[in-house]
Amino acid sequence: MSNTNSDQNTATAQHHTETRAAHAGRHPDDTHGAVNVPVYHASTITFPTVAALKEKNGRKFDDVYYGRYGTPTTRAFDEAVADLEGGRWCVSVGSGMAAVSCTLMALLKAGDHLLMVDSVYWPTRNFCDTLLKNMGVRTTYYDPLIGAGIRDLIEPETRLVFTESPGSLTFETQDVRAIAEAAHAAGALVALDNTWASPVLFRPFENGVDLSIQAATKYIVGHSDAMLGTITMTDRALFERVKTVAGQVGHAVGADEAYLGLRGLRTLPTRLRQHGESGVAVARWLQGRPEVERVLHPALPEDPGHALWKRDFTGACGLFGVRLKKGPSPEAIAALLDGMRLFSMGFSWGGFESLILDTTASISRSATAWTHDGPVLRLHVGLEHPDDLIADLEAGFARMAAADGR
Repeated sequence: MSNTNSDQNTATAQHHTETRAAHAGRHPDDTHGAVNVPVYHASTITFPTVAALKEKNGRKFDDVYYGRYGTPTTRAFDEAVADLEGGRWCVSVGSGMAAVSCTLMALLKAGDHLLMVDSVYWPTRNFCDTLLKNMGVRTTYYDPLIGAGIRDLIEPETRLVFTESPGSLTFETQDVRAIAEAAHAAGALVALDNTWASPVLFRPFENGVDLSIQAATKYIVGHSDAMLGTITMTDRALFERVKTVAGQVGHAVGADEAYLGLRGLRTLPTRLRQHGESGVAVARWLQGRPEVERVLHPALPEDPGHALWKRDFTGACGLFGVRLKKGPSPEAIAALLDGMRLFSMGFSWGGFESLILDTTASISRSATAWTHDGPVLRLHVGLEHPDDLIADLEAGFARMAAADGR
């Protein structure tokens, strides 16, 4: 969609993030003055002439040609995400995992080599170890803290270095800038799962990333009611490669999901500020608990990745981990979790609600060692008041102690 009639309700890169979030993808002159982009339910698009059909076919990635390639609603969503993330083009798909798989399939072929961070989201690891392996692509996992040392792992067949910072289970902060410099020097591309930071807390392309992936299901949608994924880039050739694969494997974002993504984007910076502030408050309280060995949160000065986080990020979200001291039985951990009143147990994160999970069994390593032998919890701090969440956790620790007779 484009605003050809006026500059009303447009924002530029010179505006603050909050302003761009409120205006990106909106062109009211094209939508009868409607503040929100309308929901276009469309599969078939008709053409008045053969010439018009042929002309649209040549621009199907940039115009409305067929529902699978996009509608005015999905195009507005793609435009808004690309704007906020500092890219030029965005491909939206049906989930975060779809964004990961489309990126990998678009950039890799049989005989290629992939460098994948060892702390990656476990479904991504599973994709690499099964479907990607069956395609003839070889994956090597690397230490998330390797930084510029990644150069020693790059082979002539290495086409892509995949990063995720911070990791969504163990929260290591990567030196993405150093990794990108080494990768580019060897002719490899760099992809980043940027979901923890959302489009507003980390500037991927200013740090050397070629493709930025979002599980838009999380903070972009922000209300736990839609599945979406995005891949953003600044290079037109990469956009066409990813968009082609997304179409070939049948990805088509529904207009309602795209609308919910746009709705979430409008309040994203404001919500993230609250998530971040409350998350740090709860994390600091947890640091003082006798049951806790360490809180895994890069915004805390004590975290090993804090210096990189402070250099590269503009804030924190509400997701972090907690390593408990060795000792609690599985029954005690269940007692802690089962009685929560405000924290719910559930996968995903990024909505308004607070979540908690025992992620001990989900942590997988092949290039590095995970030496902690106690339970690990992952918390998503939502938009509730942090004092209420702290009280909920305090009661949970009391149940945990009682279950083990302490």
